[in-house]
Amino acid sequence: MATSSEKTVPPLPPAPSPPASSYSSYFNPVSPFFNAYDRFSSWRRDLGLPHPGSVENLGKEVKATHLSNYIFDGARADMTKTFSMNPLFQVTHSFALGSQTAPPSYNFTSIFATPSVFAQGGVDHEGNVNGRFNHGWSANNVTKVQAQFSQQAGHNMIQVEQDYQGTDYNVNLKTINPWPADFTGIYVGSYLQSLTKNLALGFETYHSRPTPDDSETATSYLAKYTSSDKNWIATAQVQPQGVATATYWQKLSERVEVAVDLQVIANATRRDAIATLGAKYDLRMASFKTQLDSTGKISALLEQRFTPTFSFLVAGEIDHFKNAAKVGVGVMIEGTTLTPEEMGMPSEMQ
Repeated sequence: MATSSEKTVPPLPPAPSPPASSYSSYFNPVSPFFNAYDRFSSWRRDLGLPHPGSVENLGKEVKATHLSNYIFDGARADMTKTFSMNPLFQVTHSFALGSQTAPPSYNFTSIFATPSVFAQGGVDHEGNVNGRFNHGWSANNVTKVQAQFSQQAGHNMIQVEQDYQGTDYNVNLKTINPWPADFTGIYVGSYLQSLTKNLALGFETYHSRPTPDDSETATSYLAKYTSSDKNWIATAQVQPQGVATATYWQKLSERVEVAVDLQVIANATRRDAIATLGAKYDLRMASFKTQLDSTGKISALLEQRFTPTFSFLVAGEIDHFKNAAKVGVGVMIEGTTLTPEEMGMPSEMQ
């Protein structure tokens, strides 16, 4: 039998657990700031603001509609061959001759791409080499590297860029020809934030330091307004050098788009304004672009696709003020060694 000295002692109740905190304990003085940030982030998520895009792609719809990046003269031919679709691997041979503004040229370009990696390299007939490499660390975080090497002094360039896409904002940092020893080079940072479901505001800061004793900093301010149905977009950009740019793009139908670009220069050395109006028509087997600007130039480009692998291009431009004109013709040929099944196309019935 157990004696009185051998009585069982009841266990002590467990000590109460401290209140859960995602950041700090009761005595942490920065806890209120984290709590305020949590409430602010929750409020932003409840707003459901869209991603505004990047500053680099501000007005990309206007650039795709206008002819500034597509017009050419003389004769050109682009021959592309695809060796693999997953991962993508293709090479392109480009020829150009007969231009009034550029000498005859040849370019060889190769592309390799996977869901997270994009690599492109090229070389021309003069030995100039260029390359681009993008690596996606995640769906919204991408590192980009560009390089250009030339025999001509002053034409070599290395650019490193980091782009982050938040839920309702975009941050981009880039540097061009940096030198870590004395921090010379060009440094650019931009931020674009959606304030409402239609309006986004941002800025881009440019810092140039060609020598350790010489530097320049400038900041431009940006605005972007997108309609609720995404059928029209208006943008504006103001630079401290006295340059203001405004664009407007509208989708009139599934096949018709129009775009307007206005650039105003007002500084101590120059006062000028240039307006450009363009339209794009997408037909079943063709695409037609036309453009008119305030300098007296009228341009047009027709891309006719006879088959999915063969296209014929005709370009023309008339400068009424200079009484000059130029015409360009070109072909685009695509070839592949892949079977329809490898390209993801349905095979013909036996």
